[in-house]
Amino acid sequence: MAVIEVSGLRKSYGAVEVLRGVSFAVERGEVFGLLGPNGAGKSTAVECVEGLRRRDGGRVRVLGLDPERDGAAVRRVVGVQLQQARLQERIRVREALELYASFYDDPCDPGELLEEWGLAGQAGVRFGRLSGGQQQRLFVALALVGRPRVVFLDELTTGLDPQARRAAWDAVRRVRDAGVTVVLVSHAMEEVAALCDRAAVLHGGRIVACGSPQELVAGVGATVSFRPSGPLDEAVLAALPGVRRVSREGGTVTVSGVGAVVDEVTGHLARLGMVVTGLRIEQAGLEDAYLALVGGAR
Repeated sequence: MAVIEVSGLRKSYGAVEVLRGVSFAVERGEVFGLLGPNGAGKSTAVECVEGLRRRDGGRVRVLGLDPERDGAAVRRVVGVQLQQARLQERIRVREALELYASFYDDPCDPGELLEEWGLAGQAGVRFGRLSGGQQQRLFVALALVGRPRVVFLDELTTGLDPQARRAAWDAVRRVRDAGVTVVLVSHAMEEVAALCDRAAVLHGGRIVACGSPQELVAGVGATVSFRPSGPLDEAVLAALPGVRRVSREGGTVTVSGVGAVVDEVTGHLARLGMVVTGLRIEQAGLEDAYLALVGGAR
């Protein structure tokens, strides 16, 4: 069941059309990634879904609610961690959590959130004295204090060291396992691959691809190189499913393709009983898939 439904979303700033008919859906209980280069419209799209920005066109529903028409109801079931946010410099960490908890009928226990997000030792520290990573963790805790059914995390691990980043990933998995739907806006391909069930790539104001990390990578494909021990019909290789190109340089054959091309090529060689040497497989990663989709844009 779709928790978030976005259809034909459009938004312009003056003469600049930032979102050009964006459509996607997020299923209940999944971690959904939203990727794209700077300026692609990720933050604008998420803000329209959250109800923080008015859309110019299209349809948006969060748990069946329109974020513009039903803003108060949406805010009761949604948690938001913004990429750039500030609190009053002198407010203490526990005070901030207790303040936010007071906005909800059934909030999480602030002490438990302090422990979960590694902030127990900073409970009495003023916001202005926190490191960037500690501030980031506090904002995530604030997004979760109201027991949201949907939470938006924008650049979750910015400013976190490797240990804190992995701890944050584990916390996101626990949030998902508790039945919360997570929308993760990120530039970190390792993070997306580790956490996301599906991801959409936004480029030029449009969704250019959507699927699991494995599906996105399969669209880019892999390359298999080897030296066959005997004659090999390259035309047969070229006809295998997923194969896009076969080339030979000296005694080395190189096959490039998408999908299950590695299995197809190695399976064909096994059926022939062909002995090969120098076998090399280069499998694309999520970053390769992302760069292929956005044309190397930053």
